[in-house]
Amino acid sequence: MATLSTAPPIDPAWRSRVTWAVVAIMVLIPTGWLAEFNPATLWGQQSLRATGQFLATFFPPRVDLPFLDLVAGATWKTVAIATVGTTLAVMIAAPLALLATRVLSVSALAGGRMCTACAAARLAIRTILILLRSIPEIVWALLFVRAVGLGDTAGVIAIALTYGGMLGKVYIEILESGETQATRALLANGASRTQAFLYGTLPVCLPELMSYTIYRWECAIRASVVMGFVGAGGLGQQMELSMKMLAGGEVLTMLLVFVGLVFVADAVSGYLRRWLA
Repeated sequence: MATLSTAPPIDPAWRSRVTWAVVAIMVLIPTGWLAEFNPATLWGQQSLRATGQFLATFFPPRVDLPFLDLVAGATWKTVAIATVGTTLAVMIAAPLALLATRVLSVSALAGGRMCTACAAARLAIRTILILLRSIPEIVWALLFVRAVGLGDTAGVIAIALTYGGMLGKVYIEILESGETQATRALLANGASRTQAFLYGTLPVCLPELMSYTIYRWECAIRASVVMGFVGAGGLGQQMELSMKMLAGGEVLTMLLVFVGLVFVADAVSGYLRRWLA
């Protein structure tokens, strides 16, 4: 009577997994050295003493009514900057994505090849999207603070440009990776690009498009706070002023408000995603 083997199964891909793990370690170690990353400095006596002195200024948090009213106004500005900036980003990304999407190309239906002019136009649009998202929003904010002055306008434009490039790229990927049979059938039967998009592509891709847009709005709220440190308005600008005055209690209050703001944004985005599902 044959006996069953009790030896544990061997992963057939274990050699490649070990190889790639060793390669990753060999890459990470010199990368960490190049970045001068040394976690031990965080636990040094001098670092701990400086951290303790800094954190001691945070207590108690400032909660008087005039200051809370000021923080409420700055918080509302932060949400407004993120919302308007994301809306403008969608207005930039949506038409560029539609123009650059290969799925909606009428010329590509013939033999799967796109005409030279159409291919060049799509390449130019994709290049514009790359340029927009290559420059971080805080760099755009620095540029526009010098162009339009301190305030919310610089933050709105910075979010609109960077996020326009990000949204455009992802919109193209979503539109081209979805089910394209209905879209191609409409185009092949004489429908316009707009009709093919509205009745073929959009119904399939809308939930994913909206989900990513909502996620970017949530990211824009956090980004608008960071941009406030360079004078782009909102809660970050008020926080930067308090840090310059070494008003730790004010900083702690605004940090707590910001944490609450992120919780609210996460709850709103989660609700909208469930509503779209």
